[in-house]
Amino acid sequence: MAVATREPSQHGRRWAARAALTAATVAVLLPLAYGGLGGIVLLVAGLAGMALTAAALWWTLTRRGPVRWAAAALTVAVPVAVLILFATTLLWILPVSLLLWAGAVGAGRYALRGTSTRTSRVSKRRAPSPKRPFLIMNPRSGGGKVARFCLKERAERLGARVVLLDADQQQNVAALARAAVADGADLLGVAGGDGTQALVAAVAAEHGIPFLVIPAGTRNHFAMDLGLDRDDPAASLDALTTGRELRVDLGFAGEHPFVNNASFGTYAAIVQSPAYRDDKIGTALELLPDLLTRRHGPVLTARVGNATIPAPQAVLVSNNVYQTDDLAGLGRRERLDSGQLGVLAVKVDSAAEAAALLLDPEPEGLTVLTAHEVIVEADRARVEVGLDGEAMVLPTPVHCRIEPRALRVRVPRSSPGIPDVQPPLDWRRLRSLAATVGRTAIPRRRDRDQAKNYPWTQQG
Repeated sequence: MAVATREPSQHGRRWAARAALTAATVAVLLPLAYGGLGGIVLLVAGLAGMALTAAALWWTLTRRGPVRWAAAALTVAVPVAVLILFATTLLWILPVSLLLWAGAVGAGRYALRGTSTRTSRVSKRRAPSPKRPFLIMNPRSGGGKVARFCLKERAERLGARVVLLDADQQQNVAALARAAVADGADLLGVAGGDGTQALVAAVAAEHGIPFLVIPAGTRNHFAMDLGLDRDDPAASLDALTTGRELRVDLGFAGEHPFVNNASFGTYAAIVQSPAYRDDKIGTALELLPDLLTRRHGPVLTARVGNATIPAPQAVLVSNNVYQTDDLAGLGRRERLDSGQLGVLAVKVDSAAEAAALLLDPEPEGLTVLTAHEVIVEADRARVEVGLDGEAMVLPTPVHCRIEPRALRVRVPRSSPGIPDVQPPLDWRRLRSLAATVGRTAIPRRRDRDQAKNYPWTQQG
């Protein structure tokens, strides 16, 4: 399921760490040395620009009218002004410094690749092909991917029974899936969004039969973390004949399943609006000022193990943990079978706290935890929830839990897989690795000769 990468040697990691530290140091000192006192002023100006940009973005989201438009203009103008200042002052130094920094990051990640504890990925196993597969397809999902990729016709040629959802009426997909199982279906599958995937996946898990994910939705986050080809939904149909099977976890908010996440607070309140589907940005901008400043919306409390998170504006409970330490992998889950819920909570009450989210490596307004169970309370009897992007209202408190390895997922043998997660760039670990002396990692020749000629000296 993972894309394999060759581990670098200890010797190579050590020299890569030294190269990373050297390049990073030169990247920082070069502008300072070139500009002298002006270089220090530029550094301060850059940090101030980042803080002001974050504050202006906060004002954009929490204000209305002329103040919002002025803040939005400031959000764009400040980064542009800082870039122009750096470019006109440092001239050729700026691109050289940026290239050095990029090289430092690349070398640092290479050096740390073999030092972090690697987590095992979900293993695929062979399983007999289904004899009576049953697939539910939503023709509206993903802008009509079902018709565009001829999914119904292709699935039927492979022996599957296919039901197309009626665009003009609401249908209970879980009831359709249960009826199919009662009629002898030995595999359930969905071509649609993640919300529909979760409902049918829960029925498959309940009856212990495999589940097939066909990424015909808009974003297809679950398919991405399974390593499926999101650009070609029809490729998933190969699993009906040459598939492999893996087991993954399934999340629940109350009795409602989710394959990705359950969202509480700001986002959950926004998706409840009837206007959200047709005008996402406009609806969000209209509702955010009251939600972020707590004039409207629930007051939440999240209980995660022994920790309590009071009054966050947003809480995200995920089926396994999302990456948060690497922008390249942001929004991905390295594993789907850890048996752990991920928890991400945000609490920001001022422009200064918004700036801290950007500048502080460990901001107080951001809480990242893991747990087997999460309880979300509110100051009201019912609370809005976004369940895999679908709007719901649930009674409080909401108990979120995870069912480890509850879902059997059938995937194509030739699926692209998941790229290995890059280790977080930890400069302290890089310094330790760079400082190691060669003989601590590579046995000295005298020691090797002694071990060869006098093996008993190595015993005990």
